[in-house]
Amino acid sequence: MGVRGRMGTSRVRRRFLKAREVRLLLREARSQLGVEIPLGRVEEGRISEDVRLFFVEERPLLLRIGGRLLPTLLYREVLEHLPAVVVDMGAVPYICRGADVMAPGITEVKGEFEKDELVVVRDERYGKALALGLSLFSSAEVREMRKGKAIKNLHYVGDEVWDAYK
Repeated sequence: MGVRGRMGTSRVRRRFLKAREVRLLLREARSQLGVEIPLGRVEEGRISEDVRLFFVEERPLLLRIGGRLLPTLLYREVLEHLPAVVVDMGAVPYICRGADVMAPGITEVKGEFEKDELVVVRDERYGKALALGLSLFSSAEVREMRKGKAIKNLHYVGDEVWDAYK
């Protein structure tokens, strides 16, 4: 699960969602992400067989990988409220190429989270969101870890989804 590689083009074929589909998507976003998405025109772009990108009023706000709904890295209003791990600058190029986040690269854990929750990965210099991942351990466990994978990288700067909306 996750987005890998790059697409050959940044153009994504889109289709408008029907009113019923929009209501279901908004309800799902509210329950899974705790956000109220502004009601408006919603388009779905198919990135690959199991990856969908949702544009709300032309803004790429949501992403579905497999069955899981995620905010995109441009949806700052949601990212600000999610827990985060801060990584050292040496880890940045690897994470931006799709590597999972390793415990030795984590310099700080912000907020509390449990296993299998969404976590934003930020760089230590600028605090920019580099990736969105799935925690493999709780925040308490990650703080104590000295080796191994801590966060599974799902969506990152430079992946095929990023290329589709940048």
